[in-house]
This record gives sequence, structure tokens and C-alpha cells, in this order.
Amino acid sequence: MTDIAMIEAAAARLAGHARRTPILTSPFLDEIAGRRLLVKPECLQHTGSFKFRGGWSAISALPPDVRAKGVIAYSSGNHAQGVALAAKLHGVAAVIIMPSDAPKMKIDNTRALGAEVVLYDRAKEDRDAIGQALAAERGLTLVKPFDDPQVIAGQGTTGLEIAEQATEMGVTRADVLVPCGGGGLTAGIALALEARAPGLRVRPSEPEGFDDTARSLASGRIEINARLSGSLCDAIVTPHPGEITFPINKRLCGPGLVVTEDEALHAMALAFSRLKIVVEPGGAVALAAALFHPDQIEGEAVIAVTSGGNVDAEVFRMALEKFP
Repeated sequence: MTDIAMIEAAAARLAGHARRTPILTSPFLDEIAGRRLLVKPECLQHTGSFKFRGGWSAISALPPDVRAKGVIAYSSGNHAQGVALAAKLHGVAAVIIMPSDAPKMKIDNTRALGAEVVLYDRAKEDRDAIGQALAAERGLTLVKPFDDPQVIAGQGTTGLEIAEQATEMGVTRADVLVPCGGGGLTAGIALALEARAPGLRVRPSEPEGFDDTARSLASGRIEINARLSGSLCDAIVTPHPGEITFPINKRLCGPGLVVTEDEALHAMALAFSRLKIVVEPGGAVALAAALFHPDQIEGEAVIAVTSGGNVDAEVFRMALEKFP
């Protein structure tokens, strides 16, 4: 299981490779949120999302002879690109299994990074089964998108940075809102903060209709989403929380937060106008929760992670036109 020592080891391997993303603030957003709002823009990370951290952590931790055979991953786009770049920088092959309805930009970018892309129908086919079969056939190592201790450790380096930056800014008690799909980023940050900033509490944030983690935290057991697709927040749509991530999040996280697609689009528009960053819908749900659900948040400050910025032009245009 991932622990703080594993996260710190991942941070050492990531040093000089991952970006230390900043903390952004805006008095205009503070006014909307009704408190001090600190934004951690992982949309500025390599490949446009936090996923590079986990991809590099997992690949760099492999024994050299195993790594040389190549890796395989499945993803709607952000994990795909993170693993593809990490593999390219390590000089090894990568096969990425992606849903056929993933944004075209994410599919194209993954191919451009040198990975072989295998498309599947997420409504009818099981990506886990496809990945396991290809891994066995070609001798590839499967790098899971969230249910992998080294991937969680890599994502946890985001939490180490948040702990340091919050302390520098005088914030010792706050809710930390994190976009949540399978829960890898949420779990990694929660573990890092437990050890380095226990006054900061993680709150998973999800889109309406795909709030499996929020419902699972409320019931105490893993809940499954009724639908597997059909959300603008494609980057964080998963069937259910991870077998490894959920026990961590159940132990360490506060209640989940749920936002509408319109709130995510509104948050995207505000992030662009006030912070000058581009955020995709799934990456904007935590910011949306901070801005539009202040009554569900505790403390004089709130920290929101914007986890990704890989958005197609037409969706970004929709956000700006709907919320000018």
C-alpha cells in the first residue's frame, strides 16, 4: 500500500522531470467563494494534467529489464498522455487503450507522443480485460490509471507541494477539493496531507450523475455509477471507486461534493478570465464546488485542484459563450 515514504521516493524520482505547479489566487474568485481561495493548477503540468506524475512514478519504479519490455495503460485521455510521455522519455514502448468516444484531441495527442492507441467501446467492452490480455500477449507491464500503489504515490507528490505552499501562505486549516474519478489523485493527496499538513482535509469532487465516490463515502461501501459515459467531465468518469483507493479515501476524506455540468463550465470560464488558465470540465469540478457550493465547505480558506486542461476547442468555446 502507498504510504508517505513511497510518495517521498516518487518525489525524488520526479525531481527535475515534473513541474512544481504554483498556487494561483484572485480577489474576484475569493468574493464568489466567500473565503480565501487557493487554486493548484495541475492543468499546467506536463501533458496538461497531473497524470504525468503517476505515469513517471510507476515507470521509473520498474526494474530496468521489465521496463525495457514496454508498458500498457487504459485511459480516456489524461492518463494516456501522461504514460505515453513518461514512456517516451524512458525510451520504452507504450500501448494505450482508449474509449472510442474520448475527445479527439486526447487521442491525437497520445499518438503524437509515440504511443500505439487501441480504441474500444466503453459501453460494451471491458477495458481491464482488454488491457490484461494485451499485457500477457506482449509481455507489457500494465500501468493502471489509479489502482496502482506507485501511481498513487506519484499523484501524492501534488499533496506534498500543496502542504508546502499552504504553509508558506499561512493556511494551516482548510478543505482541499480534488476532482475525483477512480480516486488516485484524491488518495495520494490525502496520504501526503495526513503526514505533512493534517489540518488540511481532502474533499472529493465529482460531476452530477457520476458521483460514485461521494455515494460510496456516504454508504461506507463501493457504489457503482448507473452510466459509464455521457458526461462532459469525461476525464473523471469511472464505473466505481478503486479497490485500493477507496479504503484510503474512506479513512482520510471528508464528504464528497457534487456539481452540475453547467457549474463546471462556469468554473472553466472564470478560471480563464480570472486566472488565465485553461481547464477541462472534469478538471474544473473542484473549483466549481469551491465557487458554487460554499455552504458545504468549512474554514476561512479553501484549496481547489484544477486537475487537467485537455479540452477540445468546441467545449471550451461552449463554456466561454455560455458564461461570458
